[in-house]
Amino acid sequence: MLRHQTGDVGANRERRQTFSIGELARELELTPRTIRFYEDEGLLAPKRKGHARIYTRRDRARLMLICRGKRLGFSLADIRRFLELYDVDSSQTEQMRYCLTAARDRISVLEHQRRDIDQTLDELREIESAIKAHLNARSADAT
Repeated sequence: MLRHQTGDVGANRERRQTFSIGELARELELTPRTIRFYEDEGLLAPKRKGHARIYTRRDRARLMLICRGKRLGFSLADIRRFLELYDVDSSQTEQMRYCLTAARDRISVLEHQRRDIDQTLDELREIESAIKAHLNARSADAT
């Protein structure tokens, strides 16, 4: 029964048309300040009702894309360009081309970083081994 109720909550969230900043912050595990920052950067444009921000399903989807882009290591400029292309190209062809290029570039950067990390780990392991050997030799000399 509890599982069914939880599913209903998720389904209700998907059917809702508007969200408050607090609801989106909780759902996406962000702070309201972060969401306001994305708004200040022009990535979101919620409607207003007095001082309250009213976010639509479209805003929610954009925010989810922003979060995914940040998690994958893309800059806000890259994310902005991706969102702009989405807005102007209903076929999403240009958006997909841009995303493909950006993804390939990001993969290249990460692979380079991985090689650098692997090299650093190898060097640190060599240092560790040399230090342990030195300490073991000193311990043997002391006895």
